[in-house]
Amino acid sequence: MAISKNIEYAKLAQFQLDPQNPRFRRDFRDSNPGQKQILDEMEDWKLDELAVSFLSGNGFWVQEAVLVLPEKKGKTEIFTVIEGNRRITALLKLRDIIGNPSLATTKKWRDIAELAEQDHVNTSNELFNAIPFLRINERKDVDEFLGFRHVTGIEQWQPAEKAAYIAKLIDERGMTYVEVMRKIGSKTTAVRQHYIAYRLMEQMKQQDVLPDEGVQNRFSVMYLSLRTLGVQKRLGLEMTGLPQRNKVPVQKKYLPNLEHFSRWIFGDNSRPPLFSDSRQIDVFGRVLESDGAFKYLCDDKNARFDSAKTIAEGDLPEIVVNVKKASEYIRLAISQAHRYSDNKNLQNVMKDFGNDAIHLMGVFQKLQSDFRRMIEEIFKN
Repeated sequence: MAISKNIEYAKLAQFQLDPQNPRFRRDFRDSNPGQKQILDEMEDWKLDELAVSFLSGNGFWVQEAVLVLPEKKGKTEIFTVIEGNRRITALLKLRDIIGNPSLATTKKWRDIAELAEQDHVNTSNELFNAIPFLRINERKDVDEFLGFRHVTGIEQWQPAEKAAYIAKLIDERGMTYVEVMRKIGSKTTAVRQHYIAYRLMEQMKQQDVLPDEGVQNRFSVMYLSLRTLGVQKRLGLEMTGLPQRNKVPVQKKYLPNLEHFSRWIFGDNSRPPLFSDSRQIDVFGRVLESDGAFKYLCDDKNARFDSAKTIAEGDLPEIVVNVKKASEYIRLAISQAHRYSDNKNLQNVMKDFGNDAIHLMGVFQKLQSDFRRMIEEIFKN
């Protein structure tokens, strides 16, 4: 039996939250947290939304039965929640507030306490005493289910949580990228990139270069940046390597760049990240490809992203804009110029324009055969 097919029911007091929940940070899981610590850690997991759902829907839906790992403690059977921790936590919070309304420290929870009182909900209600669950034998029995549900499915975790789960399958279960891909239904390249991103963050922790706050919120920016050649070049990443190679993604000679990279992506305790818009990730990658821009970012602790971009690209963006504008004006003139082709003033202006256009086209030697062919076609007609 992997996952039981028989739904059972138990009281809330028989359930305990999972200290090895893959959504937790690795350091938190490794600290073997107690139930109170877990409750505090999950405080910001939008528990109030679930509490309202329980009250309005009169409890758990049977099809939302939690998955548990049972164990005996004396004569009592205790169930560690492997899937459904957020739902159980919301129930625990709701139970505590109903029993002691003074624990409702936010307006949302005070409103929930009032709603429970209006509906005559108390701790003896079925809501807290008939929770549906399914048994499992081992944690690995639900690896595939969790992967499909939370990595590629309808209730997806945040990028950092996905990466932590994938890393757990690789580092603790000994799976390959392909095996994880088959298990959770994702692409192998995405699995590899999630794993490298997670191991990269772990390496930053070991090197003590991560800021105290904001890391989880910016994880997706770091994850996406790994696809750029500039980041791969400066950190020496092997994006096609096996897990054994990627477990320590940044080799020794590239370690000095790791601290810079962390500051650019996450900021530090005194400076914000180098850029705030995730749409700038590809530009960031091109900036790092430039030796001059890279040196500027490393040497100047107050370096600006726009300045680095200018160093990397020079005045190319301005030239592109100017040529685009010229092309737009030409298209506008084409629609009207045929009516005034005999006008001497317009003919003189056209001579200047033609001379300038020919000189500009002469700069692009690789395109000259194309230009010549286009001119011949125009004058044939």
